[in-house]
Amino acid sequence: MSASGIERSGKEIEKLVFTYLIVTLVCAGFGAVYEFFSHGVYSYYILYAFMIPFLGGTVYFYCILYFRSKIPGCIARRFQHFGILTLTVGCMVCGILEIYGTTNRLVIFYFIVGGMFLVIGNFMYLLQKN
Repeated sequence: MSASGIERSGKEIEKLVFTYLIVTLVCAGFGAVYEFFSHGVYSYYILYAFMIPFLGGTVYFYCILYFRSKIPGCIARRFQHFGILTLTVGCMVCGILEIYGTTNRLVIFYFIVGGMFLVIGNFMYLLQKN
């Protein structure tokens, strides 16, 4: 890989870290506002939903950047993004239902599919050549 390719990949990962940091702040803000207007009822799903993009996105890609590890391929990154998105939305939906006072047995599929996406993305990252 040429020096310009390494620079471009590093800038791309820096952009991902910044993007996930913004997503983390938006999720934390959403959780704070939703908890404020929930009349004293709160849900740990919404309270800690910001941790998924923080740990799965910001910290994950920052570690790749900091330790100068190999850059994940496009498909591996996509599965990582889909997994983080699915788990975050699943936490939000589950928390909203919990605050509303109801449940839905189909919410478990958010966590199953999101976990599968993360496992597939990390598996593809480990198997890639570079």
